[in-house]
Amino acid sequence: MGIGRAFPALEVGLDRERDQLFLWLPVALGAGITAWFLSPGSRQWIAFVLAALGGGLACALLPGGTRARRIGIIGGLALAAGCALIWWRAEHVAAPRLERPVVAAFTARVIAIDQLAARDIVRLTLASPSDRELPPRIRVNVAAADLAGDVLPGSRVALRARLMPPPPPAVPGAYDFARVAWFQGLGATGRALGPVERVGDTVPRGFWQTLMAWRGGLSAHVQAQVAGSAGGIAAALATGDQGGIAEADADAMRRSGLAHLLSISGLHVTAMIGATMWIMLRLLALSPALALRAPLPLIAAGGGALAGIAYTLLAGAEVPTVRSCVAALLVLVGIAMGRDAITLRLVAAGAITVLLLWPEALAGPSFQLSFAAVTAIIALHEHPRVRAFLSRRDEGILAGWGRSLAGLLLTGLVVEAALAPIALFHFHQAGLYGAFANIIAIPLTTFIVMPLEALALIADLGGLGAPLWWLAGKALALLLAIAHAAGSAPGAVKMLPSMPGGAFALMIAGGLWIALWRTRMRWIGLAPLAAGAAWALATPAPDLIVTGDGRHLALRDPDGGRLALLRPRAGDYVRDLLGEAAGVDEAGIAIDDWPGARCGPDLCAVTIDRNGRRWALLATRSPNFVDIAAMNRACATADIVVSDRRLPRSCRPRWLKIDRPFLSRTGGVAIDLARGHIRSVEAGRRGKPWAESAAAPYRNPIPAERRASGPAAVASGNQ
Repeated sequence: MGIGRAFPALEVGLDRERDQLFLWLPVALGAGITAWFLSPGSRQWIAFVLAALGGGLACALLPGGTRARRIGIIGGLALAAGCALIWWRAEHVAAPRLERPVVAAFTARVIAIDQLAARDIVRLTLASPSDRELPPRIRVNVAAADLAGDVLPGSRVALRARLMPPPPPAVPGAYDFARVAWFQGLGATGRALGPVERVGDTVPRGFWQTLMAWRGGLSAHVQAQVAGSAGGIAAALATGDQGGIAEADADAMRRSGLAHLLSISGLHVTAMIGATMWIMLRLLALSPALALRAPLPLIAAGGGALAGIAYTLLAGAEVPTVRSCVAALLVLVGIAMGRDAITLRLVAAGAITVLLLWPEALAGPSFQLSFAAVTAIIALHEHPRVRAFLSRRDEGILAGWGRSLAGLLLTGLVVEAALAPIALFHFHQAGLYGAFANIIAIPLTTFIVMPLEALALIADLGGLGAPLWWLAGKALALLLAIAHAAGSAPGAVKMLPSMPGGAFALMIAGGLWIALWRTRMRWIGLAPLAAGAAWALATPAPDLIVTGDGRHLALRDPDGGRLALLRPRAGDYVRDLLGEAAGVDEAGIAIDDWPGARCGPDLCAVTIDRNGRRWALLATRSPNFVDIAAMNRACATADIVVSDRRLPRSCRPRWLKIDRPFLSRTGGVAIDLARGHIRSVEAGRRGKPWAESAAAPYRNPIPAERRASGPAAVASGNQ
């Protein structure tokens, strides 16, 4: 087909999808933001902005009045705007950061207090420390017993703490707290060494500080009424505070696909607004004069809007809550205008709002999971066949319930499919039974737990809430039982090692193409979706993982079922971190138990067989220095040497020397021995303002004639 015939065909296709074109505006805006995150520096950012503007300008040369021309111009502007917006945001929030770990005694003002009751910890966000060598805003964990009871937001406190710069990911694909801290203005994080006492009068608190104090008080009150993790979940439903949920229970919620119930989002905001409107309508209708003369639905909608906004603020105005609140307000506006407001346009408007205010949210799992779930639900229910199947009709009660149950199960399956790539990319695992668990958990939470909790809080005003709290606690215990049953069932969780960014991008692009179009061309999205899934599944798990500090090392056994750990007494956090990076769910064994391992208190030598080749690994695991002659002999017989300290120049392995200087350039690394491929933490952070240093390509200092057969050169920045 020639260009002269292709353009009219394109116009016809776009005209058929004219109602869907607006949905691609937040996608273009997000693509520009994504380009900034993926590009390594200002030159590339400028080039992208200019290319996007140039593309839009080129589209201006198309015939006037055509949809392709308008889409090209608006799309180019949105791409450029997205990249420029996140660049401006990153520069705007820039704040001084700590350069190296320190122990300091200082006074500072408390900005926020977060209770982590399950860990018996209180997290303080502090500002304006008296020590001017410290950043202006820091975050400190304090043992609950060490915090004076009179410390409130706005108080000035004295403490001694060990502080460090916001840490980068420990291994490739792990959570990047340094990026989050950058956009929050945090310059250091650490823990208090001893008591924290109030030393100054509490300064007058602003609106936000007062609201957060109310939030903390409400969360503490709820947890006092319901013990254990059930109380933590009750507090999460009321205020968004998840600090009272034990780690084992939180993990069960994640594995069972019920973790979305803990984050205040569409389900919770909708329930709050709907309940407020229902109560207001019933109360206002008691007055005949109001019922006859006043527009009660509009008044109730206004009350529901105020309740939704208040709930969003009280919950901390996190991204899912803000998105849900914006969406709910648009629904109320649509109701007031007499239009069907629950459409994908609603989701697009919410996404644009969030991206304009917090463009950095796009990179986080919260934004992606929230919008993916809502988009999948609405796109499914807008499909004509699904809408016809779920529409009301004259039928028996059992048939009606069965139809509703089938619709709920279908919705759960579609949502699980939509969320699986995101969960696998960020958390390296996805629950397989979430659709079935949600059939019970969502109605239980929406129609039993939340109403009981709301009634209990109201009854507490008269001291009569105890029976209602008891019932709520029993319902929450049932919810936890469902989570543990679904999360611990055989094959409940699918683990996957760190997914390539390109595979993730293909799956997201394919999913959006299928969800946002309405004509047959939507099925073209199956191609990139399938290609991304195949790429992700075909990506081999790393054979060797080393954390950024060099202290922890994990070897994956040939069958891929277990990990061998250099330090078997490593805590649960490190074990989970290494297991997720390798895509292994089983508990790790000691490297001493690896077949043929020779380990002592200071050194450990291991032989690894991969694809017919044997690799010799040497690792240090104590702070003790080893005799230099013995160390040199051990290095000479090893292909890879790993240490958490600087090794002498005379230590010359045949391939890689992963010591402190190496890791300071690369961060944590994951190595695929079969391909001689190394993924590094710093490669994905190069050029970003929160990266402490740029990754430099690794140049092997060992002469080529001394290297073992295998890869001739490896770049630490390979992805």
